[in-house]
Amino acid sequence: MTEKEKMLAQQLYDSRDKELRSDAARSRRLTRLFNSTTEEQADCRTQLLKELFGSTGERIYVEPPFRCDYGCNTYIGENFYANFDCIILDVANVYIGDNCLFGPRVCLYTPGHPIDAEVRSSGIEFGKEIRIGNNVWIGGSAVINPGVTIGNNVVIGSGSVVTKDIPDNVVAAGNPCRVIRPITDEDKQYWMNKLEEYRKELE
Repeated sequence: MTEKEKMLAQQLYDSRDKELRSDAARSRRLTRLFNSTTEEQADCRTQLLKELFGSTGERIYVEPPFRCDYGCNTYIGENFYANFDCIILDVANVYIGDNCLFGPRVCLYTPGHPIDAEVRSSGIEFGKEIRIGNNVWIGGSAVINPGVTIGNNVVIGSGSVVTKDIPDNVVAAGNPCRVIRPITDEDKQYWMNKLEEYRKELE
């Protein structure tokens, strides 16, 4: 296996590998171009993001500045929005579902490093995949750690540090992040009523 293949298989790999350095340089170039665009260049921004990421939906919007390790290891669904200062370190694959919303400074970290200092200083590291379901809202300054899966229809509170999997249909928050409560039919009814009031005001 190549070092890249080891990396994507979530095994130990050498981060100094020539192929990985080339992939990282590609990411740096594309993110530099993306971050230097202006608000009038929406189509250019979208084109750069589609070139950067492994795959995306048709509707994707990321506020600059944005940073990532490789980009090509991140797979994003339809109708995605990330606010300012999003960071995705994708040495392992990152999967983001449809209709996901990231607040400012949301960070997704797949890399891990050996606890032993001597092994860590050798440059050997590893990564663990992150999976985020559909209809997920992650509040500002939240950190998603390696190996985490977040279910569908989840709200993650701002400032949370997510170290373990989060099930479907819950509000979760804290450091470490934990489930606060389920999202209920009462929540749906409350917000549908609010939406209806909003629409009536527009008539």
